[in-house]
Amino acid sequence: MHKDDYFSEAGKIPKQVGFILEGVFRFCYYNNKGEEITNYFVEEGNFVVDYQKFHTQVIASEYIQAVTDCKILAFSRKDWEDILNTIVGWDKIEAKIYQKCMTQAIERRSPLVSEDATTRYLSFMEEFPKLINRIPLSYVASYLGITQQSLSRIRKNIR
Repeated sequence: MHKDDYFSEAGKIPKQVGFILEGVFRFCYYNNKGEEITNYFVEEGNFVVDYQKFHTQVIASEYIQAVTDCKILAFSRKDWEDILNTIVGWDKIEAKIYQKCMTQAIERRSPLVSEDATTRYLSFMEEFPKLINRIPLSYVASYLGITQQSLSRIRKNIR
């Protein structure tokens, strides 16, 4: 996928599960003011999917967008069901994938509620050390819940 392409779009039922071989994706949505909010990032070695919506065939409320050029293994719904029907124990693996996706989403969002902006940025740097030079700072600021100007001040102060 090319940078800025959508893997999945809000308002549509997710059609595939992807495993990221190279690149970074972000989950984002638009708030009631029309502002784009980055919810979280997913990088190499992880699945990219709105798993609950894919599994239940419900319309997604978020976009999944390639932040960089990406290489992924994509599985259609039929592919996913074929794997489930072919590989003994795949339902248990699938449950672990879902649990990991949910746990990561919760772990990545929880500190953003209770920490100050500098601490959130430092936590982001610790959690995603390779990401900061690969993604636009506007996405980082959105993820942290701060303006780009605030992010610039924080970055300047910690150097």
